[in-house]
Amino acid sequence: MLPTELLKHRKRGEELIPECLPLDRARLELATTAIGLFQAVIGETQGTLDRRLAEFEGDYPDYRVRRGLAHLLKSKYSTIEIVSPLPPDDLRRRVFSCAAQTIPHPDRTAATLERIAIELSRDLAREIHPDLVRDGLYADLQENRRLIQFEAPEPETLLHLYNLSQVQGIFYRASDIVINAYRNVPGQYKLLFRYLKLFGLMCYIEGDADHGFTVTIDGPTSLFKPSTRYGLAIAKLIPALLHVSRWNLTATLHNRDRDTGDWKQGRYTLDSDCGLVSHYPPGKEFDSLLEASFADRWVKLDTPWQLEREVELVPIPGSVAIPDFRLVHPDGRAILVEIVGYWRPEYLRKKFAQARKIDAGGLTCGFILAVSERLNLEKAGVRVDDLPVPIVWFKGKLQPKAILETIERIATRAEP
Repeated sequence: MLPTELLKHRKRGEELIPECLPLDRARLELATTAIGLFQAVIGETQGTLDRRLAEFEGDYPDYRVRRGLAHLLKSKYSTIEIVSPLPPDDLRRRVFSCAAQTIPHPDRTAATLERIAIELSRDLAREIHPDLVRDGLYADLQENRRLIQFEAPEPETLLHLYNLSQVQGIFYRASDIVINAYRNVPGQYKLLFRYLKLFGLMCYIEGDADHGFTVTIDGPTSLFKPSTRYGLAIAKLIPALLHVSRWNLTATLHNRDRDTGDWKQGRYTLDSDCGLVSHYPPGKEFDSLLEASFADRWVKLDTPWQLEREVELVPIPGSVAIPDFRLVHPDGRAILVEIVGYWRPEYLRKKFAQARKIDAGGLTCGFILAVSERLNLEKAGVRVDDLPVPIVWFKGKLQPKAILETIERIATRAEP
């Protein structure tokens, strides 16, 4: 995404409008030039790259656009690292200790570098050239880091990313966002809700799969202490929303007037016909390492219960729940499993409030809530003794055997 100083927005009344780039010949040529600039300096230092970018930016009227394209290419497609045979501070210590054993003289510099190169070649079991030793001495300085890899995007892709980033920047200072998703297939709802969960956004969901859902999200300026990180999390949701076929959103914005310093309220609207292109894949298989680990362990378990990732939406009063997994037995039984790992107190309160609304008796299958013992539920003000669904506690990783034992207890209680 783009930093605030590279965002270009204009106002129309209370509405804020991002200035996106058309994909015309001139902009495509500009993007091609920027991409070629990075390709030409692969292996060079960041100082060299920055000088080329300064020339690319020049005194052109569209310098902010050029700077924005360069920022995206550097942050998303470039790998810039320290290139040194040893950590630079260790290398400096080694070289300076060797040089201190002789009388300082310019002619002895090459000999010192040669000696260190020979020692490192022996210690590291690979050939180290004296030039690498010399360049590595201060390789940790920002300007001496090197562009070791560049994955060149297509010019159209870069322009699409630039336009999307301009829109994302609007949500850095939003106070609330309301999303209406309607007439979509269930899989798209699941994908949207999964991303809401992945980014840890505080939201309230109303509706059902037949008529659509209204998602209300608290923005960063609505928090007791505005969080830049939370604003970025909301901005990251926008590319995920683009995978949903039909939707619209309205955001309330709070921005500081540059001239007076006063806070002013504005609004922003967007819908599924916006023409923006997402760079996100259609969906990740798992939302966390905890879920991935559980699924991997389950596959290795000798049990007739089959684990499925795509699960149905569970309606609850005024909202919907999306469990992480569904376990299906050959005899037709099914169990839904929701894992609650590490989250903020606000999320925990909403998560357990949602769990209390689940009518376990009204479900067509069982429901199990797996909760980490590491969560500070007391600090979050959360009670679990009145939940209508069984709980499986775990410490580090969720053990599949613990879930199986709970399933057996559920089956035993269900027997007449």
